[in-house]
Amino acid sequence: MGRKIAIIGGGNLGTAIAEGLLKSKFSKAAEITVTKRNQATLKSIKDKGIAITDDNTVAVTKSDVIILAVKPFQVSEVLNGIKKELTKEKLIISVVTGVSIAEMEGIIKKSIPFFRAMPNTAIAIQESMTCICSRAASATEIKYVNDLFNKLGKVVTIDEKLMEASTILGACGTAYAMRYIRANIQGGIEIGFDATTASLIAAQTVKGAAELLLQKGTHPEQEIDKVTTPKGCTIAGLNEMEHQGFSSSLIRGIVASYKKIAKD
Repeated sequence: MGRKIAIIGGGNLGTAIAEGLLKSKFSKAAEITVTKRNQATLKSIKDKGIAITDDNTVAVTKSDVIILAVKPFQVSEVLNGIKKELTKEKLIISVVTGVSIAEMEGIIKKSIPFFRAMPNTAIAIQESMTCICSRAASATEIKYVNDLFNKLGKVVTIDEKLMEASTILGACGTAYAMRYIRANIQGGIEIGFDATTASLIAAQTVKGAAELLLQKGTHPEQEIDKVTTPKGCTIAGLNEMEHQGFSSSLIRGIVASYKKIAKD
């Protein structure tokens, strides 16, 4: 048997993590417990054999690894409710945006292995980009957490000061990419495709472009140069997008999101 995992907070991200752990076979259903007040919304994962409960204390007591997946404003209440059960043998992974390790340690007032991880919702299909930092963790514990998230996509270790930035680029970035794909689909419909075909072409093209960068380790401009010919249609389209502020609007959007999370 592997380590038992309690996911405190069965919202979109919490359930996505549970599904990803199960699909990747990193954990068996019997090793995972998900908590939520409204358990009715967890029927789909319950049907897969994952334990569900509305009692955080029970879940933490019987688990070795605690994944905190609640809203930022709930962190204090949740940690105060389970801090008696948080012994030094347990390991905490927070996927909560904007709450530092120091803030969480200040609530539980114990020295235990703490991790912050920022995955995205593609974790449900084992394609997440997860940024991780830690404090008071051993090499074995760091390896375990990295192995866990490596089963669910790709992992990079960063300084905690960059966690908010990673939220914007890696988690909010999913929405930015989806908006681009949606615009691609709309353009495809305008030039003659039906919505279903345009959607398939747009999504697979973006997937292929991303895989080129990941597998070949090239810079985007190198791949762009391969499909832009003199006086060609690609460069005409790219230049028009730049005239309309494509790159600058995307950069400004990322910075605006970061300013919002940093201020809040």
